[in-house]
Amino acid sequence: MIASIPSAVLLGVDGRPVSVEVHVSNGLPGMTMVGLPDAAVRESRDRVRAALVSSGLAWPRRRITVNLAPSGMKKAGAGLDLPIAIGVLVASGVLDAECVAGLAFVGELGLDGTVRGVPGALVLADALLDHRLVVADSSLAEARLAGGSCLSAPTLSELVARCTGRRPWKDPAPPTSPESGREDSLAAGVDAPVGDLSDVLGQPVARRALEAAAAGGHHLLLVGPPGAGKTLLANRVAGLLPDLDPGTARDVTRIHSAAGEPRPGGGLVTRPPFRSPHHGVSAVALVGGGSAAMRPGEIGLAHGGVLFLDELGEFPTAVLDALRQPLEDGVVRVSRARGSITYPARFLLVGAMNPCPCGEAGVPGSCRCPPAARARYARRLSGPLLDRFDLAVRVDPPDPADLVTRRRGECSSAVADRVLAARERAALRGVPANADLPARDLDESAPLDDGARGLLERRLRTGALSARGLHRVHRLARTLADLDGEDQVLTVPHVSEALFLRGSRALLLGDGQG
Repeated sequence: MIASIPSAVLLGVDGRPVSVEVHVSNGLPGMTMVGLPDAAVRESRDRVRAALVSSGLAWPRRRITVNLAPSGMKKAGAGLDLPIAIGVLVASGVLDAECVAGLAFVGELGLDGTVRGVPGALVLADALLDHRLVVADSSLAEARLAGGSCLSAPTLSELVARCTGRRPWKDPAPPTSPESGREDSLAAGVDAPVGDLSDVLGQPVARRALEAAAAGGHHLLLVGPPGAGKTLLANRVAGLLPDLDPGTARDVTRIHSAAGEPRPGGGLVTRPPFRSPHHGVSAVALVGGGSAAMRPGEIGLAHGGVLFLDELGEFPTAVLDALRQPLEDGVVRVSRARGSITYPARFLLVGAMNPCPCGEAGVPGSCRCPPAARARYARRLSGPLLDRFDLAVRVDPPDPADLVTRRRGECSSAVADRVLAARERAALRGVPANADLPARDLDESAPLDDGARGLLERRLRTGALSARGLHRVHRLARTLADLDGEDQVLTVPHVSEALFLRGSRALLLGDGQG
């Protein structure tokens, strides 16, 4: 007898439908699995058998063949345990095929028959919208975000009882354990540090740059000696950003779901994520990919939020240059021999680094680095990557008077209100933030007066500004004017401030280019 059970597997951040075909026939007892299963799928034969026996269900002492169609696509993950078990029950006559008609199944099985959730419930549910999807209790809230009809069961025996009508389908009780609150606090892989901008003492220029970066989506580079407060500042960026819009929230949830990252109890990620990988991260871990299963990388997990690279000068050059294409296009395209995946990666890049190996460059008489060492350090960041930072500011140690008197600045909520107002102005121009303004629309969205135009032209003629840099300064000036509540023609003060806030790139380039 043959049974065909609908299911799905993950490929990157997309779900691919799979038909689990089970054939039970006379012959030497055993189980054969075909259709390009990976190691986790091949091991399901032992998990499924133990789960059936533990649930009081008969395991057929006959020849079992499982085919995962389409056969030319690699199948990965433990989510096929449940459809294989249901297929065996139907094909062996234990469960009537009519009982599972119109249902699809995704879930991992424990040896005791427990149905466990798998990464990517939302993505897999998207791929099975034509069916009523049955998942683990822990995955039900997330799977329902896809908009289809979803059911759940805690164990295999309970699932069989519900399919046969002996027990009714019902939703699981909401979690009440203390751990559930902890999961909510870890929402969205948002390792977002807890802290307020008022914790930053002094640093008026860096605070202004931080506000402009959050308001306009401009990439920010903080350069300064150790202990000046670069990391402290960067950790406050996510708290200045507004909540994610519904479309971005869904995209972020899909990516974090596919990667198995923690999410809020309701399933939907609503706050911008904050990712801060160590400087030893590999190019694959940063961009995404892999050999067994193509998984989103850190820049994909930062979509809609902040990617903070602390100690930027310690990252391998090849890893940093891998950021250049996603920063321009807002998407990641990963190609491997077995296929390609594309997923969104539009994030705010914040980098923090010392100006030289000893960290004291720019302080007269303090730098201990020979010229060759400084040159090698500067080459870690290529010119094209540096050119993509709209803001690059020098962060010096705060004034001793500010430290002694503990004079606190504005809190995050007050700055976040201005950031939200600037984002709303950008939305009226048809973009989520000013950094996304097309170059062809700048003259209309951010017109310059004669003085501002002449200032930019002089910078271009002296080679202090590239063509890409011109557009980035133009967009940044628009953001600075929006933060000041000025929607009209851009004047010299705003353009001058934009050039100034971009100026610390000269500390790394060594030639004063902006």
